Amino acid sequence: MRIRIRHETSYRYQEPAKSAIQHLRLTPRNYAGQHVKDWRIDVDRDCRLISSEDAFGNIVHRFTADGPLESITTIVEGEIDTFDTSGVASGALERFPPALYLRPTPLTAPDAALTDFARAATARETSSLAALHALLTAIYERMTFDTDATHAATTAAEAFAQGKGVCQDFAHLFIAGARAIGAPARYVSGYYLRSDGDAQVAGHAWSEAYVPDLGWVGFDPAHGVSPGERHVRLAAALDYLSAAPIRGARAGGGGETMEVRVRVAGTQTQSQSQ
Repeated sequence: MRIRIRHETSYRYQEPAKSAIQHLRLTPRNYAGQHVKDWRIDVDRDCRLISSEDAFGNIVHRFTADGPLESITTIVEGEIDTFDTSGVASGALERFPPALYLRPTPLTAPDAALTDFARAATARETSSLAALHALLTAIYERMTFDTDATHAATTAAEAFAQGKGVCQDFAHLFIAGARAIGAPARYVSGYYLRSDGDAQVAGHAWSEAYVPDLGWVGFDPAHGVSPGERHVRLAAALDYLSAAPIRGARAGGGGETMEVRVRVAGTQTQSQSQ
């Protein structure tokens, strides 16, 4: 499947900022599940994009813009061919052994209630893969998608207690639950081609867990499935904070607001082949 993506993020300041710096994890890598046909990043300021890799091997672009700045808009756009690998993320760049992804973070540390839930959901399963699919189903059935229930700093335990959240929260829940039953797990940011329209207000997020003799396998608890051709993988790390598409800071300015517009669509090439 060929997917075209346009992701526009605009920051606006009521009082002009003196300067700003941003780190962008907005460039996908090739692996067995996807091949990048073309991809570009544009910033509406006179600045230089410096490319590097973070500790996890994600591609990072950073820039500094001098003010006064009333706004900054970043646009990423490109096309990707995706392939159904039954969720297995083979061919992805790996910098660390799986055991690193047992490490809890403030966003993914389970409390007693979440740990009990994960263990109960997987108690009858005899294999790691079956247990992780059982956890996926349990989270999907228990949680309600609600864009107003949480925020970027909501922890897995807090979202679990509320029973509501967004894809970020669902991913953190799965990671916390998987680690609670001894399975290494990590956060994945990316995009999802929906069937109900192209326009979206954010990207997507899911999880990957390590399965012995199989490798890293994706689990999307927001949809109750393993990632397939409709998923585009951007970055992977311990949690949202270390895989966030955009993080930054500014000097001066006030009253910051952010607007995100995402369009994920099948291309004409895909439509003609159906």
